[in-house]
Amino acid sequence: MIEAGMDVARIGLAHGTLDEQVEKFQTVRTVAADLGRHVGIIVDLPGPKIRCAPFADGGFELLEDTQISLGVDGSESSGDLINVDYPDLINDVQLGDTLSFADGKVILTIENREGDRLKARVLYGGKLEGRPGLHVPSDRLRLTSPTDDDLALLDTFVELGTDMVAVSFVRSAHDIRRLGVEPAPRGPLVIAKIETKAAIQNLEGIIEASGAVMVARGDLGSEADIEELPHLQKHIIQECIALGRPAITATQMLESMVFAPTPTRAEASDIANAVFDGTSAVMLSGETAIGRDPINAVRTMATITARADEKFNYESWAERIQALRRRSKSAATYLRVTDALTMAAARTATETDADAIICLSRSGFTVRSVARFRPTVPLFGMTFDDRTANQLSLSWGTRPLIFNEQSTPAGTEQEALDSAARMGVVRSGDTVVVVSGSSAETHATDTLRVLRVP
Repeated sequence: MIEAGMDVARIGLAHGTLDEQVEKFQTVRTVAADLGRHVGIIVDLPGPKIRCAPFADGGFELLEDTQISLGVDGSESSGDLINVDYPDLINDVQLGDTLSFADGKVILTIENREGDRLKARVLYGGKLEGRPGLHVPSDRLRLTSPTDDDLALLDTFVELGTDMVAVSFVRSAHDIRRLGVEPAPRGPLVIAKIETKAAIQNLEGIIEASGAVMVARGDLGSEADIEELPHLQKHIIQECIALGRPAITATQMLESMVFAPTPTRAEASDIANAVFDGTSAVMLSGETAIGRDPINAVRTMATITARADEKFNYESWAERIQALRRRSKSAATYLRVTDALTMAAARTATETDADAIICLSRSGFTVRSVARFRPTVPLFGMTFDDRTANQLSLSWGTRPLIFNEQSTPAGTEQEALDSAARMGVVRSGDTVVVVSGSSAETHATDTLRVLRVP
């Protein structure tokens, strides 16, 4: 999958045992090292996700207009009784509520409460298998995110050195702060999954508190009216662009390829349109977790996104970002300096017909800032920190490279150029735009130079 185009591996902690997930983590690290690639790892915390007790092999088909029971005290589910892992379900759900399973594959309405069971009628039937998720309207739930189980899992993967952590069912910036991790790159880059109505209402604060954002269209599509989902996706991506955070578009992007060898035409258009909206990354889920040909799914997505990048409207993009940033009245001075300089870097690279942009960065902030402007030349994020390099694998169009920091800014700049030449990404005589910050204390990206590689 790495050779087919995978830049980041997401490990969903809602499935399998901790030992299995640790083994996956170590496998990704080993294979990436063997290939000489920086592949970021996201550990995706389960959050207050309600899941069904497992169905027997082969699952069950729920038929429309039949009645089934919901319980909370069983270890397995069947076609007549679905048990879930949320003890307060009986009290939290109200008569008339609509619940959905497996990202809307099956939809029920609650008709009655009988002791420790809920009686529901199947509005839209379908097959349920494994441990599908159950979506309950978020304003009904007393669960908070991250859960105690999330924090325990996170401790394990922080110790292992995970690059990123995704927080499920975020409702406010407070949920992000509750993780208690060190700021990236000392700690993992925190990704807020936007999948509740509350998250939309508190979107700006959540983005500012996060390192990146995921448009988690599965549960968000269950929370919002379906006709609103495309507009919410565009809105979230726009806000990420305005605030300088990478955006990931996720869920059902190539869903048909769980079984089929080729995607639907609608799926291909969906991926391309996400690229045109400005998303930094697109994500596969079931296609690579349980799909019959994960390598083909990755290769297909990489091909579609590469073609969309070719047709991207680069000329108007910088002006669009400027307009979005002007809406943000609270931008700190160093952010305004960074905006101006990184936009100038992208424009300078184009106007001088440069061969590359080299960004020198400890934290990845400078590289992500330049990547927002979608420069038309190769973009290299050069850092001296392995975790920063892995975190940069999430940024649009960025190739992370490791080099050795020197004692002076001039020495560091020269070592970066020499390292890039040794790695073969630039050659003698190439014109290179170099972007950096002159001080770690100011956080500002404030130095831009155009150099010729000796």
